[in-house]
Amino acid sequence: MSEIMRQAKVQKVVVNIGVGDAGERLVKAQKVLEMLTKHKPKITTAKITNRDLGVREGMPIGCKVTLRGDEAEKFLTRALGTRERRIASYSFDREGNLSFGVPDYTDFDGMRYDPEIGIFGMDVSVVIQRPGYRVTQRRVMKRRLPKEHRMTREEAIVFMKQKFNAEVVE
Repeated sequence: MSEIMRQAKVQKVVVNIGVGDAGERLVKAQKVLEMLTKHKPKITTAKITNRDLGVREGMPIGCKVTLRGDEAEKFLTRALGTRERRIASYSFDREGNLSFGVPDYTDFDGMRYDPEIGIFGMDVSVVIQRPGYRVTQRRVMKRRLPKEHRMTREEAIVFMKQKFNAEVVE
């Protein structure tokens, strides 16, 4: 049995739908996220102004839900099921986090197509960490994490294979 502080776990799962503009499509995207996660979505706003896309700073352009604990693992299992448990190797970054897309919300079990809503895809971002990472985030006595305690890309791939029975495709 390995040491308890070395065991990786899913810290959080962020589900994001980027719409690009405020209005009716944003309300529909919020409805989709609420149906999938049973949580109220938070509206995301544009950080910069882009005239080519017609986006102003501070304009609502999407919504997201952050899941933690058991809810995060359950949703991740459902999201991997939409992709036949396959993840591309380029989905992992060097800190051990991974991101992938789900092309349509109807790919989830129990979801039916609603003509009033339409088709919405989403991005799923997963943060995998070891216990003790909080020392880099806390306000008092903030410290750096030792290199050997940080999560690596290879360790995250092994974790996903063991915990979620995922197949990592090169």
